[in-house]
Amino acid sequence: MNRDLSRLIDELPDFQEKARGLSEILLSNLVMLSEIPAPTFGEDRRMAFLTERFNEYELLNCSTDEAGNALGIIPGAVGNRNILVVAHLDTIFSEEIDHTVTIEPNTVSGAGIGDDSLGLAAIATLPIVLKHLQIEPNANIVLMGSARSLGRGDLEGIRFFLKNRGIPIDTGICVEGVKLGRLSASSIGMLRAEMEYAVPEEYDWTRFGASGAILSLNDAINRILEIPLPRRPQTSIVLNRLESGAAFNTIPRQAELQLEIRSESGELVRKLGEQIQDIGAEISSKTGSEVTFTVLARREPGGIPFAHPLASTARDILKALGVRPRISPSTSELSAFIDHGIPAVTIGLTEGENHSSPEERLEIAPIFVGIAQLLGLLRAIDGGLTSES
Repeated sequence: MNRDLSRLIDELPDFQEKARGLSEILLSNLVMLSEIPAPTFGEDRRMAFLTERFNEYELLNCSTDEAGNALGIIPGAVGNRNILVVAHLDTIFSEEIDHTVTIEPNTVSGAGIGDDSLGLAAIATLPIVLKHLQIEPNANIVLMGSARSLGRGDLEGIRFFLKNRGIPIDTGICVEGVKLGRLSASSIGMLRAEMEYAVPEEYDWTRFGASGAILSLNDAINRILEIPLPRRPQTSIVLNRLESGAAFNTIPRQAELQLEIRSESGELVRKLGEQIQDIGAEISSKTGSEVTFTVLARREPGGIPFAHPLASTARDILKALGVRPRISPSTSELSAFIDHGIPAVTIGLTEGENHSSPEERLEIAPIFVGIAQLLGLLRAIDGGLTSES
């Protein structure tokens, strides 16, 4: 470990303690952000709140763009480089879900609080944290709440920004609420798709192979599960959601299956997607049902090597904070950085339970370890400790 990194690591306990002193501000931002419903494509109110926070801290270029991203810049003393710190605005929960947040002595709970309201709250609070710690970065720190990230959004916000950015981005940090120790520097190949079966009104129930939508979809599922998958490259097909039927005494005319293909090989992901699409088409030809196969999201494999200074420094910081790194590939905003050849990592801030549930609960105390991690990583990037040159 070089001398500069050793000095940085010695600062981490102070970062953690001083961040804890700002807990009321952080938790206030967390509550206010969490209680604003933000389903994908419906993030406008949350975007406006975050932009207002950036304005209150007098950041530069506080703005929104055509994709609905919220942006603000902490100006650097030199300003010759740009670090993008991003968390996504949207959650998986509709406006009909109760978004009330409950704070207890050791925990905070609510819908979407870990994915990714805490990440947004950390970004919203970061300017005042840096000011409190008297940290003046040399590089510009671009803060961003990215829109339309999840599901059908397919990372639209971050993709739009990186494609149309007016400034070069040197390094990226993707901030997620959970889990502390999570560290991703690479992305796997991925395809998310939706297969829909529909039985026409004029359907001929006397034809050979005729069946309701559930049986047709069940046939497809059985055939998907029979597809041989290699051990290398690591590959999986996950069936995420199945919906069909209305009531007794009613033949189901529609059925929907959502699935996800993951592999270390992008080419294998594409081939499996085509194979599953062919299964649907074959069943349609035999039964007369109408089948549509819609791709919702794609990711290409890639990322920085395990030994890259950004990845190794992130691991060193976690270990110095007493946290075991949980290294795994990501399909988050990190994928967009990879597509543009920008070194980036995804980190988590705290521990929790009931993830992706309206009753999700986060532990408060580890949040400040997570904030110290974020500060340490920013300091390392700003100080040139994560550069390959």
